[in-house]
Amino acid sequence: MPLEEDCLFCKIIRGEIPADIVYDDEFVLAFNDINPQAPHHVLIIPKEHIATLDDLGPQHDGYLAAAFAAARGIAAHRGLNADGYRLVFNCGERAGQSVFHVHMHLLGGRAFRWPPG
Repeated sequence: MPLEEDCLFCKIIRGEIPADIVYDDEFVLAFNDINPQAPHHVLIIPKEHIATLDDLGPQHDGYLAAAFAAARGIAAHRGLNADGYRLVFNCGERAGQSVFHVHMHLLGGRAFRWPPG
């Protein structure tokens, strides 16, 4: 899928909106969230426009593998492995998805409760 004209995350991928980028490869881009919910809050997004998790298919396996590898690497680089970190995908408005471009939240640096939300 090509990038969407009006999607916030597609604009970040194209460099039209600045972001504090922490990781970049052929499949994903990762950047610090501008409204962090933890001391470490990174968004990991595919470099193609995929609106929700429900739109993922087998052709997106590379994105999923790259997203999890990026999350592990960023967490290790930031020293989050010892105390733990959380990975979150929201699917749909009622689940908290506010930007309709699939993205993984990497959260760490504080204790989390269960259940979330």
